[in-house]
Amino acid sequence: MKSVKDKTITAHADLKKVLGITNVMALPKLTRVVVSVGVGKNRDKKRLELVTDRLAKITGQKASIRSAKKSIAGFKLRQGETVGYATTLRGDRMVGFLDKLINVAIPRMRDFRGIDPKCIDELGNMTIGIKEHTIFPEAADEDLRDVFGMAITIVTTAKDKKSALEFFKAIGVPFKKA
Repeated sequence: MKSVKDKTITAHADLKKVLGITNVMALPKLTRVVVSVGVGKNRDKKRLELVTDRLAKITGQKASIRSAKKSIAGFKLRQGETVGYATTLRGDRMVGFLDKLINVAIPRMRDFRGIDPKCIDELGNMTIGIKEHTIFPEAADEDLRDVFGMAITIVTTAKDKKSALEFFKAIGVPFKKA
Protein backbone atom coordinates (compact mmCIF):
# COMPACT_ATOMS: atom_id res chain seq x y z
CA MET A 1 0.00 0.00 0.00
CA LYS A 2 1.49 3.34 -1.03
CA SER A 3 1.55 6.24 1.39
CA VAL A 4 0.15 9.69 0.64
CA LYS A 5 3.69 11.02 0.14
CA ASP A 6 4.51 8.33 -2.46
CA LYS A 7 1.21 8.88 -4.27
CA THR A 8 1.83 12.64 -4.40
CA ILE A 9 5.24 12.14 -5.98
CA THR A 10 4.01 9.64 -8.60
CA ALA A 11 0.90 11.69 -9.37
CA HIS A 12 2.85 14.72 -10.64
CA ALA A 13 3.03 13.51 -14.25
CA ASP A 14 -0.68 12.67 -14.38
CA LEU A 15 -1.66 15.95 -12.74
CA LYS A 16 0.48 17.94 -15.17
CA LYS A 17 -1.44 16.41 -18.11
CA VAL A 18 -4.92 16.72 -16.57
CA LEU A 19 -4.52 20.28 -15.30
CA GLY A 20 -2.42 21.50 -18.22
CA ILE A 21 0.36 22.82 -15.98
CA THR A 22 3.93 22.59 -17.23
CA ASN A 23 5.78 23.71 -14.10
CA VAL A 24 5.96 21.13 -11.30
CA MET A 25 6.13 23.88 -8.66
CA ALA A 26 2.70 25.19 -9.76
CA LEU A 27 0.96 21.88 -8.97
CA PRO A 28 -1.31 21.74 -5.89
CA LYS A 29 0.33 20.74 -2.61
CA LEU A 30 -0.87 19.92 0.89
CA THR A 31 -0.22 22.74 3.35
CA ARG A 32 -1.95 21.64 6.58
CA VAL A 33 -4.67 19.50 8.09
CA VAL A 34 -6.89 20.91 10.85
CA VAL A 35 -8.75 18.43 13.08
CA SER A 36 -11.40 20.08 15.28
CA VAL A 37 -13.88 18.76 17.84
CA GLY A 38 -16.77 20.71 19.32
CA VAL A 39 -17.75 19.88 22.90
CA GLY A 40 -21.18 21.54 22.85
CA LYS A 41 -23.16 21.40 26.08
CA ASN A 42 -20.85 18.83 27.69
CA ARG A 43 -18.78 20.90 30.06
CA ASP A 44 -17.97 18.03 32.41
CA LYS A 45 -14.24 18.04 33.29
CA LYS A 46 -13.84 14.28 32.80
CA ARG A 47 -15.53 14.44 29.38
CA LEU A 48 -13.30 17.34 28.29
CA GLU A 49 -10.19 15.47 29.43
CA LEU A 50 -11.35 12.38 27.54
CA VAL A 51 -11.86 14.40 24.33
CA THR A 52 -8.42 16.05 24.56
CA ASP A 53 -6.74 12.73 25.35
CA ARG A 54 -8.38 10.88 22.44
CA LEU A 55 -7.72 13.74 20.02
CA ALA A 56 -4.06 13.77 21.05
CA LYS A 57 -3.82 9.99 20.50
CA ILE A 58 -5.52 10.17 17.10
CA THR A 59 -3.50 13.11 15.73
CA GLY A 60 -0.23 12.56 17.59
CA GLN A 61 -0.25 16.15 18.80
CA LYS A 62 -1.72 17.99 21.80
CA ALA A 63 -4.99 19.78 21.07
CA SER A 64 -5.41 23.50 21.69
CA ILE A 65 -8.48 24.93 23.40
CA ARG A 66 -11.01 26.94 21.39
CA SER A 67 -12.88 29.41 23.58
CA ALA A 68 -16.14 31.32 22.98
CA LYS A 69 -15.40 34.78 21.59
CA LYS A 70 -18.55 36.31 23.01
CA SER A 71 -21.45 35.43 25.30
CA ILE A 72 -24.69 34.11 23.79
CA ALA A 73 -27.54 33.96 26.31
CA GLY A 74 -29.75 31.71 24.14
CA PHE A 75 -27.09 28.98 24.25
CA LYS A 76 -26.19 29.65 27.92
CA LEU A 77 -22.67 30.36 26.75
CA ARG A 78 -20.27 32.79 28.41
CA GLN A 79 -17.28 34.48 26.87
CA GLY A 80 -14.11 32.47 27.43
CA GLU A 81 -15.78 29.10 28.01
CA THR A 82 -14.37 26.11 26.14
CA VAL A 83 -16.42 25.31 23.03
CA GLY A 84 -14.02 22.92 21.32
CA TYR A 85 -10.51 21.67 20.64
CA ALA A 86 -8.39 21.76 17.50
CA THR A 87 -5.03 20.58 16.22
CA THR A 88 -3.18 21.85 13.17
CA LEU A 89 -0.93 19.25 11.56
CA ARG A 90 1.91 20.05 9.20
CA GLY A 91 4.83 18.13 7.71
CA ASP A 92 5.36 14.48 8.59
CA ARG A 93 2.51 14.39 11.15
CA MET A 94 0.13 15.70 8.49
CA VAL A 95 1.22 13.05 5.97
CA GLY A 96 1.02 10.28 8.57
CA PHE A 97 -2.45 11.36 9.69
CA LEU A 98 -3.75 11.57 6.09
CA ASP A 99 -2.27 8.16 5.38
CA LYS A 100 -4.09 6.71 8.39
CA LEU A 101 -7.31 8.55 7.49
CA ILE A 102 -7.42 7.41 3.85
CA ASN A 103 -6.14 3.84 4.24
CA VAL A 104 -7.42 2.80 7.69
CA ALA A 105 -10.14 5.05 9.13
CA ILE A 106 -12.34 5.82 6.12
CA PRO A 107 -12.71 2.13 5.11
CA ARG A 108 -13.89 1.42 8.70
CA MET A 109 -16.81 3.87 8.42
CA ARG A 110 -20.25 2.34 8.58
CA ASP A 111 -22.18 2.38 5.26
CA PHE A 112 -19.37 4.25 3.50
CA ARG A 113 -19.95 4.82 -0.21
CA GLY A 114 -17.33 7.48 -0.85
CA ILE A 115 -16.72 11.11 0.01
CA ASP A 116 -18.99 13.59 -1.72
CA PRO A 117 -17.02 15.91 -4.07
CA LYS A 118 -19.23 18.76 -2.82
CA CYS A 119 -17.15 18.88 0.37
CA ILE A 120 -14.42 20.67 -1.61
CA ASP A 121 -14.88 24.44 -1.42
CA GLU A 122 -14.12 27.02 -4.11
CA LEU A 123 -10.65 27.70 -2.66
CA GLY A 124 -9.56 24.06 -3.09
CA ASN A 125 -9.86 22.91 0.53
CA MET A 126 -11.78 19.83 1.66
CA THR A 127 -13.71 19.46 4.92
CA ILE A 128 -14.88 16.02 6.00
CA GLY A 129 -17.29 15.52 8.90
CA ILE A 130 -16.85 12.33 10.90
CA LYS A 131 -19.66 11.23 13.24
CA GLU A 132 -17.70 8.76 15.36
CA HIS A 133 -14.06 8.99 16.40
CA THR A 134 -14.06 5.21 16.92
CA ILE A 135 -13.13 4.61 13.26
CA PHE A 136 -9.52 5.43 14.17
CA PRO A 137 -7.44 2.51 15.50
CA GLU A 138 -6.27 4.52 18.54
CA ALA A 139 -9.82 4.75 19.92
CA ALA A 140 -10.49 2.00 22.44
CA ASP A 141 -13.59 -0.04 21.67
CA GLU A 142 -14.58 -0.50 25.32
CA ASP A 143 -15.47 3.18 25.76
CA LEU A 144 -18.31 3.36 23.25
CA ARG A 145 -20.50 5.51 25.51
CA ASP A 146 -18.25 8.55 25.02
CA VAL A 147 -18.32 8.87 21.23
CA PHE A 148 -17.71 12.26 19.64
CA GLY A 149 -17.48 13.57 16.10
CA MET A 150 -14.90 15.73 14.43
CA ALA A 151 -14.29 17.89 11.39
CA ILE A 152 -11.16 17.36 9.31
CA THR A 153 -10.13 20.18 6.98
CA ILE A 154 -7.43 19.46 4.41
CA VAL A 155 -5.91 22.70 3.14
CA THR A 156 -4.15 22.77 -0.25
CA THR A 157 -2.56 25.32 -2.55
CA ALA A 158 -5.04 24.48 -5.33
CA LYS A 159 -6.45 27.52 -7.12
CA ASP A 160 -9.94 26.15 -7.81
CA LYS A 161 -12.31 23.28 -7.12
CA LYS A 162 -11.45 21.30 -10.29
CA SER A 163 -7.70 21.20 -9.65
CA ALA A 164 -8.30 20.33 -5.99
CA LEU A 165 -10.59 17.44 -6.96
CA GLU A 166 -7.98 16.03 -9.35
CA PHE A 167 -5.27 16.43 -6.69
CA PHE A 168 -7.33 14.62 -4.04
CA LYS A 169 -8.09 11.81 -6.51
CA ALA A 170 -4.37 11.53 -7.27
CA ILE A 171 -3.40 11.11 -3.60
CA GLY A 172 -6.04 8.39 -3.16
CA VAL A 173 -9.08 10.02 -1.51
CA PRO A 174 -12.11 7.77 -2.27
CA PHE A 175 -14.89 9.84 -3.87
CA LYS A 176 -18.45 8.80 -4.68
CA LYS A 177 -19.05 7.35 -8.10
CA ALA A 178 -21.19 9.70 -10.19
